[in-house]
Amino acid sequence: MTRTISSLSAVLAAGLLVLAGCSGQGGTDQQAQAADSGEPAKASYTDNPYTDGQDLSGTTVNIFGAFVDTDAERFEASMEPFEEETGIQIEYEGSGDFESLITVRTEGGDPPDIAAFPQPGLMQDMVDRGNVVDLSTFMSDEYLQGQYDQSWLDLAQYDGMMAGVWYRASVKSLVWYPVPEFSEAGYEVPETWDEMIALSEQMVEDGNTPWTIGIESSGATGWVATDWLEDIMLRIHPPEVYDRWINGDLKFDSPEVREAMGYLEQIWKNPDFVRGGTQSILTVPFGDAPTPMFSDPPKAFLHRQASFIPGFFPDDVTVGEDVDYFYLPPIDQEQGRPVLGAGDLFSAMQDSPEVRAVMRWLSTGESTKAWLQAGGFVSPHADTPLEWYPSDVERGYAEILQNADTFRFDASDMMPGQVGTGAFWTGMVDWVNGEPLDEVLPAIDDAWPTEDA
Repeated sequence: MTRTISSLSAVLAAGLLVLAGCSGQGGTDQQAQAADSGEPAKASYTDNPYTDGQDLSGTTVNIFGAFVDTDAERFEASMEPFEEETGIQIEYEGSGDFESLITVRTEGGDPPDIAAFPQPGLMQDMVDRGNVVDLSTFMSDEYLQGQYDQSWLDLAQYDGMMAGVWYRASVKSLVWYPVPEFSEAGYEVPETWDEMIALSEQMVEDGNTPWTIGIESSGATGWVATDWLEDIMLRIHPPEVYDRWINGDLKFDSPEVREAMGYLEQIWKNPDFVRGGTQSILTVPFGDAPTPMFSDPPKAFLHRQASFIPGFFPDDVTVGEDVDYFYLPPIDQEQGRPVLGAGDLFSAMQDSPEVRAVMRWLSTGESTKAWLQAGGFVSPHADTPLEWYPSDVERGYAEILQNADTFRFDASDMMPGQVGTGAFWTGMVDWVNGEPLDEVLPAIDDAWPTEDA
């Protein structure tokens, strides 16, 4: 299901589409009378393209997802224009245990109206259980193709149905660093993995700590480690190997994965390289992990994390001035400059007019505007103007995607839930905790579902 994205710049740069054309809803008599009289038209809940001409004011739609803290606040702010326009109240609930709780809720007969999945694999599990509404029943292929690049639509399709709409994209192959102190120390941005290791060694010689790493994420602890491994897999093997790995055709207990773990060990298992040593990796929340870069002087200089992480930086930190990022360097030059990415897609788990209206809204770039303008956000929608991005730094994420020789979606997010968000996550935690690969990797393979399961 992975695809190479060759035209993502077009995805971000496409002009604003008129969503009203999708529903065919024309102006009302009230509007026409106002136009004739020269008076401004009064707002009407039925005069918008989302409600399909219905007055849905007073209804409520609940959304359950993994957005918490700052992310939750920014998402809620992005929903306010829709609530004001339609009168539909959106109630958002976020949890760091989303991956486990969404299964508990659906199995218990209490699914949310809409679920925000960080993992397509978990969404597919819900489709297999009959818990997801086919969006093609009220969104045409023509409309969706105008809203998204085909690569994103392919990732949202499963078992012959359109199972969701993409809301947020992220670029994962980034390394962040404190700009003034980095420059004052005479450090230079590395162009290769070997140069990055040499830079880390130089920092240690200078009495500095290179890396700050934290993977604690409540019930989702472990995903940060899987991201690192996935980025390395793309840098040492052809993309076809990565695809075989996602599909279960390449075992975790294989020479290819073991080689990638060796590169990860160069950094993660070197106590001089990581602030607090390897054990601190398990206890530091991922959102707090960048904080040591902003001490005076910095307590660490490098932090690998996706484009969303500025949402966790201190309020007085300016991206592009106080902190910046570079592309995680390649390892094997034959593999070019691959990019690892991910995203959040929304699936309807209940079918009602108000849920359909919210899903139409979420399929538009307009639904992301407030969050995008707050920073740390990349929109996958085709109707998102580049002008909405608050800085060149934000637009730079799109350039990294545009220049990628290969783009692949987060592997753990694409694998079946019991593997990607289960055994893979916990296996990486076990490895950090000292368990040998001879035990960790076969255990992940054992979790892979069989045809009889």
